[in-house]
Amino acid sequence: MAAQLEQALAKLKTTGVRMTPQRHAILSFLLDSMTHPTADDIYKSLESKFPNMSVATVYNNLKVFIESGLVRELTYGDSSSRFDADMTDHYHAVCDMCGKISDFEYPPLSDIETTAAEQTGFRVGGYRLEVYGVCPDCTGITKH
Repeated sequence: MAAQLEQALAKLKTTGVRMTPQRHAILSFLLDSMTHPTADDIYKSLESKFPNMSVATVYNNLKVFIESGLVRELTYGDSSSRFDADMTDHYHAVCDMCGKISDFEYPPLSDIETTAAEQTGFRVGGYRLEVYGVCPDCTGITKH
């Protein structure tokens, strides 16, 4: 993760984004987290280290990271947005019971964009694939 953090910091530097201690902590937390946290999760995890930091500070920094291409916002209907610092091509499995999101690998489905464009006339800018079900914690089944 240290290499990812260094790359992210270098990218921010080239876009003129000043690195504050809070910004560094939020980015580090996201890079270390595999849970796809909400802004509130990030705030609660860091508030003891940064007692003067607000939820608005977290949101504002997440917006900077999204605009810089370092973080992806995952929105799911009415629930809070979740944030993912893994910008590689990957997909998500979402638990219908607890909302847990887990990454999984699958070959890129780039032909979906071509097919969608041909059938709809849209200029497709991307896609997102999620599968839904019940996670092992909620079913009581452990992963083997």
